[in-house]
Amino acid sequence: MIVSTASGQPTGLSSSRDLSADPVLEVQEASKCYDGVPALQQVSLTIAAGRTAALIGPSGCGKSTLLRLMNGLLLPDSGTIYFMGDAVTRNNASVLRRHMGYVIQEGGLFPHRTAHGNISLMASFLGWPRRRLEQRVAELAELTRFPTAALDRYPAQLSGGQCQRVALMRALMLDPQVLLLDEPLGALDPMIRYELQTDLKIIFQTLRKTVVLVTHDLAEAGHFADNVVLLQNGRIEQQGPMGLLIEAPATPFVEQFVNAQRSLAGRLSP
Repeated sequence: MIVSTASGQPTGLSSSRDLSADPVLEVQEASKCYDGVPALQQVSLTIAAGRTAALIGPSGCGKSTLLRLMNGLLLPDSGTIYFMGDAVTRNNASVLRRHMGYVIQEGGLFPHRTAHGNISLMASFLGWPRRRLEQRVAELAELTRFPTAALDRYPAQLSGGQCQRVALMRALMLDPQVLLLDEPLGALDPMIRYELQTDLKIIFQTLRKTVVLVTHDLAEAGHFADNVVLLQNGRIEQQGPMGLLIEAPATPFVEQFVNAQRSLAGRLSP
């Protein structure tokens, strides 16, 4: 069980059980409805330490809902979400979230705060010493190739790619065990998106973080993920390495989804 100090850093485990072999995130038979309409239906999923999983599928299939269940922004109607061995509940979700980095669609930066202010928000709230805070911001700016001269600019003064780098730095500020990314590159133009895809993969490999990424793009899922999880109508249709979904689709929907995206790519090729 994770126990935090006021600084947001883990102080140890509340039991003698070794959690090193446990999954970082585990979803057990989770279901969620909105106004009586199922968004997720008895979904079970395990995310291993240091691995990257991509949640993919058509709009409304439950990808973002599943991500929000993982970090406790939503609670399941039935089933259980575990993070580092702890069941995520209403009482502990805010503490557990300090150990999860979360990047929402289009970054979600506060427009009245500078890039630096956005990045350091939680560390300031937790009372980090100034020297430690500034050192961490400098480390993250170097890691994400963000120009330090732009740290004092506001989001409206930054490019789309720079805003996404700020959102990533904010998610990494407290050195979380897991990164949860909800279509972080979806709103970017193709050239910036390609550049960030390359940089993000290097960052994931460098930090060896556990990552869960939501995307609509099958190629992007294959670029990042060890495990691709394809959802449809709130259920997992198939999961596994990208090659498995391509070569051995488990259902007609998986085959249709893969072929549709490969067909589009083929039509765009010269």
